[in-house]
Amino acid sequence: MNRDVTVREVANREFVGVSESDDLLETVELLAAEGSDTALVMQGAEPVGILTHHDILGLLADEGGVGGVAVGDTMQSTVPTIESQATAEEAADRMAAEGIRRLVVTDGGETLGTLTEHDLFATRPLASNGPETGQAHPAGEAETALAADAGTGVESETGDGFEEQSICEGCGTLTGDLVGFNGQLLCGDCRDI
Repeated sequence: MNRDVTVREVANREFVGVSESDDLLETVELLAAEGSDTALVMQGAEPVGILTHHDILGLLADEGGVGGVAVGDTMQSTVPTIESQATAEEAADRMAAEGIRRLVVTDGGETLGTLTEHDLFATRPLASNGPETGQAHPAGEAETALAADAGTGVESETGDGFEEQSICEGCGTLTGDLVGFNGQLLCGDCRDI
């Protein structure tokens, strides 16, 4: 991970914002149209909740539908935030320690955007082809090379464990438990499907 990169540099400044009173079905349609799996629940300029695709799927499993339900009835009311001046490494450590997949990036109380595991993954330097060559992988092979490195179980130089993790090709989860399955690197949950 590039230790000099700040959260501000890698955060996604475009996010879906909704209110607690918005209809959940309309919010699901908006998320689908925007290609997003997360909505920030805003009260004015302040985030008061977060709604993820996991929350919506949980409601579907429990209730069988989302009709007539408001966003506020389904959202998580805890909003994990991080200041924009924090480093990507600090954000990664926090996500790993708290078992969360996203943070809301703020600057003096103002919401700037969101930061996900995928955003942090992009800050990792390219792995080398080997100790002898010292050459970086071509850009098209970067994700494959990083995923392969993560699957080796080799301890990172810093020893903090985050560098041993990679992204599941099935669900996008950051995990250290990837195994090759049907031509993809998958986590335990995706292998069980």
